[in-house]
Amino acid sequence: MKRLWGRSWVRWLSVPIALALLGVLAPWAWIIIASVGRVDDATDVADAPSAPVALVLGAGLQGGRPSPYLAARLDAAKELYDSGTVRVILVSGDNRTHAYDEPTAMRDYLVAAGVPTEHVVLDFAGRDTYDSCQRAHRVFGVDEVTVISQRYHVGRAVALCRAAGMTTNGVGDTSMRDRYPRQWWIGWTREKLANIKAVGDVVTGRDPVLGQPETSVQDALAR
Repeated sequence: MKRLWGRSWVRWLSVPIALALLGVLAPWAWIIIASVGRVDDATDVADAPSAPVALVLGAGLQGGRPSPYLAARLDAAKELYDSGTVRVILVSGDNRTHAYDEPTAMRDYLVAAGVPTEHVVLDFAGRDTYDSCQRAHRVFGVDEVTVISQRYHVGRAVALCRAAGMTTNGVGDTSMRDRYPRQWWIGWTREKLANIKAVGDVVTGRDPVLGQPETSVQDALAR
């Protein structure tokens, strides 16, 4: 009787475990398939395919300035711009309050580094990766993009931007891995949960904050 109960308990427990593993592994597999062959390391910017627009995703501010993680993304975008690989940089971040303005801080950082201000376009409603990708296509009219983030995150960004309807490649920064190993590990772990949300957003077709279409990217490309 005890042996029978033990076997039943194992069978009963195996079902939620299997479902939990499927819930984690299936989104991870989708992101790998959607991004394979489409990501270059920031150390190999010269190998990145050209695109009219680079999309830089927000990664937090410290004292009103880009965090080290965000600065690394912006540095990669500037390198792409300086090499002629991209012509316009779209900075997408959070600005839900007057006291927190990622896009303006990102623009100021790039301009201080030598990028002409007329070639930097600001998206003030990029509250997460899904929103930034959807808005880049649906609000700013971007059809082809190079998305820039940390290496552990850029695969999801590529997958979401492709799902939004854009031809997408990615550049992933790895410089923070050795400088901030604890934060890197936390970010890498967080990605596993974020992958699940990404699939949910795509499957449900969640609408981000949109608003009227803008021509600012096209205007910048024409300059």
